[in-house]
Amino acid sequence: MSDQVLDGPHGPLRVRVYTPITPAGPGLVWAHGGGFAAGELEMPEAHWVAQSFADRGIAVVSVDYALAPFPRTWAAAAGAPERDGVHYPVASDEVEAAFRWAVESDLARGPWAIGGASAGGNLAAGAALRLSHGTGPRPALAVLAYPTLHAVQGTPDAGLRSALDANPDADVFGPEPVRGMYENYLGTPAESGDIYAVPGTASVAQLSHFPATIMINGEVDELRVSGEAFGASLRDAGVELDISTEPGTRHGHLNQPELAAATASIDRFAARILATSPENKEQP
Repeated sequence: MSDQVLDGPHGPLRVRVYTPITPAGPGLVWAHGGGFAAGELEMPEAHWVAQSFADRGIAVVSVDYALAPFPRTWAAAAGAPERDGVHYPVASDEVEAAFRWAVESDLARGPWAIGGASAGGNLAAGAALRLSHGTGPRPALAVLAYPTLHAVQGTPDAGLRSALDANPDADVFGPEPVRGMYENYLGTPAESGDIYAVPGTASVAQLSHFPATIMINGEVDELRVSGEAFGASLRDAGVELDISTEPGTRHGHLNQPELAAATASIDRFAARILATSPENKEQP
């Protein structure tokens, strides 16, 4: 494990590189979650996740992207200090830049996937979408853990609504909190975000070259509405999709390494990433 500082699109950009002892070929650029305004490379959703992938033979570049402001009201609720920050597209640009750097590096033979958790899943999906509209490089796979992809979120079905009502502590990502999270990230009204900031609003045509995707959502998590809606759009666009729900989980289970569900998700993600390797594809 080593930290490197890249010449990023908005100034110095720190990444943490995890090199497997026995490399299997593929690499992953990974973005932690935190509502766009929190999180860091030491949190389990960054460090434990990245180390777990490296232990399975996958090189990982974990991105210390610039955070959105942490406003006074959030700080008071969290018992944390208020903090200034940056707005879109800074973090999105930085995740894309880290992917471009990784592909050009000699850290892994490749191919390279791009992924993230929660808000990091948004950043990964937005960067993957932008890369899919350009001349490359393009990710071989998008790896999305309980992502948020819509600033204006749909309504949960009766089953999810009942599960949330029965577990109020898990009911934290309703439409208004999600809208507030995006407006803090964008610095503008939620409806103003472009498709790279709010990938869930991309049309079927705009998703036609999106990479193959594996997505694992939380069971009792209202953000599952966003992930499943995006999954439906990907299917309509003809994108190869593996989407599932991790049983018994709330939002953010990759931040709880002690849970069997966290390891189960890592195992499924890793198997799919390893399958992108030509060598592994040739195996029976």
